[in-house]
Parts: sequence; structure tokens; C-alpha cells
Amino acid sequence: MSDTPCRCRRLCVMSRPDEEDGLNRVKQGHNRVNYMRRSGLKAGPALIVSALFLFCIAGTPLKAEQATMPNHGEWGRLLDLYLTEGEGGAPNRVDYGALKANAADHAALKAYIAALEQVEPESLPRDERFAYWVNLYNALTVDVVTDHYPVASIRDISISPGLFSKGPWGKKLVTVAGRELSLDDIEHGILRQEFGDRRVHYAVNCASWGCPDLAPRPYTGAGLEEMLEGAARGFINSPRGARIEDGGLIASSIFDWYRKDFGGSEAGVLAEIRKYADAALSAGLENIGAVSSYRYDWSLNDANREEPQ
Repeated sequence: MSDTPCRCRRLCVMSRPDEEDGLNRVKQGHNRVNYMRRSGLKAGPALIVSALFLFCIAGTPLKAEQATMPNHGEWGRLLDLYLTEGEGGAPNRVDYGALKANAADHAALKAYIAALEQVEPESLPRDERFAYWVNLYNALTVDVVTDHYPVASIRDISISPGLFSKGPWGKKLVTVAGRELSLDDIEHGILRQEFGDRRVHYAVNCASWGCPDLAPRPYTGAGLEEMLEGAARGFINSPRGARIEDGGLIASSIFDWYRKDFGGSEAGVLAEIRKYADAALSAGLENIGAVSSYRYDWSLNDANREEPQ
């Protein structure tokens, strides 16, 4: 049996000419074969293979342009240089003063953000897209704080529109895929709304002592699940996330502000805390049926301050 169809398929995989050009070539090949038949001539194997090849390349849909994967290497380098991992329940901290003093590195951070603005996030696989938005949010936050440093709290950076607004979250800071975006847009309009993963609250960092840690390395699609689970576990088992104090449960205000994302009730909040609690916290939760109070520390996660204010 002839292997002409197989050879045709192999050639189809190897070649992807312009669709219009391919259709024109098919017409030429088809007309040539018909002409030979009308003239009483036989079409040889080479001509038949050529015609089949042209049919294949024209009939096969063209692949969409491959997505440009974002490069988070520069973000990783800057985290290595300016982030100090916390100990004993203290948060990871950023040396904003040193970053601001190093003009080249501060410019590199802005260049990284500008490069992310050129990415078409909708062309990325889901997990890579989630990682893209988290990295962009966190890099923007570090950049905004560095621009306005020294400040005692990110809430002191009052650049959002509105007379009584606090913080930078409402200001449009970047343009992605033709859309101007603020930090609020990224967190609430994209990450929470489009992905519906409550663990986003452990991934985005608002430069505060009470916030879940700024990850010491960039998020990636390949490592997303591991990093999100690690972030959830790390925060809940720190005093900033949940702790037993005087026989009651003190939980982060994040669980109160975004209760909807944690089941919409205090029972859902308790279930979330129990899910990630280590042995020590689990033991303290045995007789807990409610959260005693919610707390949050807005002090800046500044490497130059060892203790919160």
C-alpha cells in the first residue's frame, strides 16, 4: 500500500504557509491535474503527491501565534537583593530605602513592570495568567512604596482619586491589553472575580506588617499550586493570620473583610483556618466556636524596622 497519505500528513505538520497563498496553490495544482486528464495525459505519482500536499497545507487551520511568556527573572533578582524573610511570625520585609537609593535597580523594577504591560495575559495558560497578575500586583506595590518612601504605612500614600481616599489602590498605574488598571482592578476585578480562588489573599501583598508575606520568589504557572498552598499555611500559622490569645481566637481582618471568599460566614472562616492549621494551632482550636476579634497591622513591612509600631 502506498504511503502517500502518511507522507502528506508529515509534510503538513512541517509546513504552515500563509492560508491565502496555500489556497492559491491548491487551485493551481487542481487545475493542473484536471488539464492533464482532459488532455488524456496521466498524472504521475509526483504530481499527485504535490496536489495532496497543497490540499493538506491549505485545509489545515493555522495555529494561533504562540503566547509570549512573561519573564519574571528580574523580579526574582530584585527579591533576592531587597527582601528579608521574617522569623518567629514576623513578615517578610523589603528594604525600600536601599532600593530607592539604587537608581539602576529601581529603574530595573520599572522596566520589569513595563515589560509585563506588553504581555497579552489572555493568551497565557490559566495558571501562568494567575501568576502573571500576582507578580504584577506585587511589583507595582513595591514600586509605589519605593517611589514615596519613607512612609510609615502604605495608607499614607494618598494618590487614589477621591477626597477621602487612602492609599494607592484606586489610582490607574498600568495599561494592559489597552485597559488602564489600578491595584484594586487587578485584585478585585481580575484575580478575585475571574479566578475565584480564595488563596489570592495569601499571594498579593499590600506592603503591611499584617499582610500575608510577599513571596521571596516570583509566582510561576508551574509552581502555582505549591506556592499558594505554602502561602496559606505560612500565613495562618503566623500570629498575623490566626492565634489563640487568652482562650480566644484572634484572626486577621482579611478573613472579615473578604468573608464572602471564605464561605460567607464565620463557620467558613473557621474551616479555612482549621484546614491549614499546624498541630499547635489545631490543638488551640479544639474548643473554639467563634472568632473573638479580627485585627490587622497597617505598619509598613520595612526591613529597617525590626518590630511593628
